[in-house]
Amino acid sequence: MKTGMFLLFVLWQAAWMLNSTAQGDEVDDRVKAFLDEHRGSWRDLNVPSSDGRLLHDLIVERGFTRGFEIGTSTGHSTIWIAWAMRKTGGKLITVEIDERRQAIARRNIEDLGLDDYVEFLLGDAHVLTPAQTGPFDFVFSDADKDWYIQYFKDIYPKLTANACFTAHNISARRARGWVGEYLEHVEAMPDMATRVDESGGGVAITCKR
Repeated sequence: MKTGMFLLFVLWQAAWMLNSTAQGDEVDDRVKAFLDEHRGSWRDLNVPSSDGRLLHDLIVERGFTRGFEIGTSTGHSTIWIAWAMRKTGGKLITVEIDERRQAIARRNIEDLGLDDYVEFLLGDAHVLTPAQTGPFDFVFSDADKDWYIQYFKDIYPKLTANACFTAHNISARRARGWVGEYLEHVEAMPDMATRVDESGGGVAITCKR
């Protein structure tokens, strides 16, 4: 009797794993097809595909599970981040001030089957960012650029020991104005190291040492 029950359990577990894998492959295929179909067509200040891939790979490689995004727009970067969080078992909180843009992003995420990995917040990031309790191991800032330093200051105490804070539209070659001020600020952090990836729209990646 015990042997029979054990065999039934093994068969049930195998069937469950096969079903989960099939569902996972289905979501992956859906996301890949969607991103390929919309490559180069994103508007509303969304990131280019190369930067989305950069963020996705950073999250997966480092196993990040607690994400925060400042500036959802219509959700291109959100899709890449949520897709990565699905692979690490994590979740993303994303903030957007524009209701129309957020509605589009939410619909995209739901249609792709990634809604379990994203929490949407509607409102002013100047208010919502300092209100977060964290902790976060991954942050992506892509809202009002002259507020980047303040966003960093608001989130810094809530970063985990292995966290990375990423910021969009940063170029080390054109480090003037707010870009130069931001880089000067993060590069002065003694417990963090910064590099700039300029393969796309420019992403500063500042990680705990």
